[in-house]
Amino acid sequence: MNKPNPRPLKGRPLKTLPDSFVCLDIETTGLSPVYDDIIEVSALRVENGATAESFSEIINIHRPLPPFITSLTGITDAMIAGGSEAEDVLARFLDFTGDSVILGHNVNFDINFLYDNCMARLGAVFGNNYVDTLKIARRLLPGLPHHRLDDLMRYYGVRPRAQHRALNDCELTVACYYNMKEEMAYEH
Repeated sequence: MNKPNPRPLKGRPLKTLPDSFVCLDIETTGLSPVYDDIIEVSALRVENGATAESFSEIINIHRPLPPFITSLTGITDAMIAGGSEAEDVLARFLDFTGDSVILGHNVNFDINFLYDNCMARLGAVFGNNYVDTLKIARRLLPGLPHHRLDDLMRYYGVRPRAQHRALNDCELTVACYYNMKEEMAYEH
């Protein structure tokens, strides 16, 4: 028996390697779209291989952050208190992404949080098609023991992560994506 699809309007995964896309990343208070909150949404609009525009906003969740999240991200309670309301950030984010293809590392995590929050808070669908750099890495680099973003950064010699923040992670994901894309071009 098939269980119902909790995100029936979610975009499809693509197998193409686009040169124009919106790379996204979020920071959250935990791993569950049901129980945890988005605290930061960032994105880079890439057009024909060049970054054209960026988006990055902190969300005020109106409660203290778990200490582990502050330690991981450097996002503080004071930064959260100065953030915008989730509905406003999500509406601006949807305007920023439009109908662009989305790209991200383990992007289902981000998309599921954003899909659920956009539906619950705005009654809006975040249904963009997407490319997952984690899946590309697993196919392209089967010999790597792990395919986390930090593993790809080390493999390709991309600058080390200064901080675990969403916009920085978008920049690093784009750099790794273009390294993988170039490596795939050499294979053909």
